[in-house]
Amino acid sequence: MLWKNTSNQFGHLSVILHWLVALTVYGMFALGLWMVTLGYYDTWYHGAPEIHKSIGIMLLIAMVVRVIWRFVSPPPKPLASYNRLTRISSVLVHILLYVLLFSILISGYLISTADGQPISVFDWFTVPATLTGQGKQADTAGMIHLYLAWTVVILSLLHAVAALKHHFIDRDATLKRMLGFRPE
Repeated sequence: MLWKNTSNQFGHLSVILHWLVALTVYGMFALGLWMVTLGYYDTWYHGAPEIHKSIGIMLLIAMVVRVIWRFVSPPPKPLASYNRLTRISSVLVHILLYVLLFSILISGYLISTADGQPISVFDWFTVPATLTGQGKQADTAGMIHLYLAWTVVILSLLHAVAALKHHFIDRDATLKRMLGFRPE
């Protein structure tokens, strides 16, 4: 089994981290949209946010591991068929996705800890509140969190469309590499 990336193929750990983060982000987005529709007397009114916070902290840990792994095991080289615009836009989109994801996670932390209470992560451990009492911290962070979440979902959908374009129109190995297959 190929765990580390090679010069022309993503290793299994990179592929697993990529898809784990992607599925978690979409799940968290759906959970977040559903949570805000709940009324005070709904059964999940208090439980859903606790799950959302716990998964958010676990996602933050996964993202930190993912960034460290990119340095330990750099991604494959761009395909020779990529033109300059494709190479530059690929790098920029990946950087933007990382910045957006970390910004969403930080804004979620600021929402969750605005009242000074720590975040309990599935009752396994707690993450302390460090920045509190900043006026309308929860409201401001909440607005940022919402807009960034929509932005990352839209950008990631464009990322997926680009991968499909590479596969079906350009007929190159981009999507196969992202899925962990050895390029031909």
